Amino acid sequence: MKTKINKIEGDWKDVKNKCRTTVNKGHTENESSSKFKTDLLISEHSPARLIKVNWMWDEIKSWCATHWCRHKWECFISTRRSDRTGIDRGDLSQNELVTFEGEGNAQNLIDTWRKRLCYQASLETREYAEDFKITLRDYESELADTLQKNCIYRCGCPEFEECGYWTAFMKKHSDIDLLNIRKRYDAENIDFYKLHSKEKINL
Repeated sequence: MKTKINKIEGDWKDVKNKCRTTVNKGHTENESSSKFKTDLLISEHSPARLIKVNWMWDEIKSWCATHWCRHKWECFISTRRSDRTGIDRGDLSQNELVTFEGEGNAQNLIDTWRKRLCYQASLETREYAEDFKITLRDYESELADTLQKNCIYRCGCPEFEECGYWTAFMKKHSDIDLLNIRKRYDAENIDFYKLHSKEKINL
């Protein structure tokens, strides 16, 4: 694994109580169930934003780190400034390795991973997205399972040119009601984790 989870912030009991506030109910000491977490993340209601993930990718290529910093959450990338490194920046290639630290809430991750798990993303960038999803599952399984390709998220491909994944997915799962988002996500997650239990992501 290349993804290092540094810290998970936020408490699911607090998230649940914020939800109770919005429906005029008092706070409770009851823990959040796995079903509640999944339902909240899929519905993308605002209290889910209280859950935040901080992670690190060491020795990521500079051009790949640039893909990730396009998104709207906090990212910190080791500098390549000549006065800090002692190396003329003009001599550094885009393949230069940098350290990347990211911090985003659950909504940030859902939005970003729609694009970076997509097969229209560059191969190397997608592999980091896949590695993150696999690693995060050991910490926040419901959140990891909610990170989906855009076609799975939207029940269809919105890209200018389709890669063929959605068409193949529909054929493979013709026995499933794909308009049911939970069944669609479950089918994709089974495919995803089965694939990556056999393949080592090459980073």
